[in-house]
Amino acid sequence: MTQTRSLPVRRSALARTLALGAFAVLAGLASVSAVPAASAAAPPPVRAEDRAGDHLTVTVRHAGLGRDGTYRLSCHPAGGSHPDARRACDVLDRNTRWGREPFAPVPDGSVCTMQYGGPATAHITGTWAGRRVDATYDRGDGCRIDRWNRLVPLLPDLSAPRPTTVSRAGQ
Repeated sequence: MTQTRSLPVRRSALARTLALGAFAVLAGLASVSAVPAASAAAPPPVRAEDRAGDHLTVTVRHAGLGRDGTYRLSCHPAGGSHPDARRACDVLDRNTRWGREPFAPVPDGSVCTMQYGGPATAHITGTWAGRRVDATYDRGDGCRIDRWNRLVPLLPDLSAPRPTTVSRAGQ
């Protein structure tokens, strides 16, 4: 008879333990979902009034003939000396999301392919979405190549054939 009585007691204790565990998990999930998605270090959301000051200077070096130089870019509306201002502004708008900085460096500890994308470098300064920008770019590994490529055509497309100049020597 003791065995018969202890079995239901064990089951109810087990059921109570499982119920308390499930409650603790649900309470933990509820507390996590109550925390804002962005931490205190995340940038504030992009506001329309921040966009009027979108002005960048892009300096590209060692990318080759027709790609090197310093360009000015204004967005909202698109303008400046950048060769493709409209598309450069569009790529920046697509990569600007709340809590994600379009000019952020490759995160420390990233696993990157060991490939070399050439000697090209770029330096972007100015203001974007109400925040100061001072970012450098190179193509020293797969992560940095991907970071560069996400901003094409703000940065030159180095996978495309290089522009050539027309020689007028015989004229």
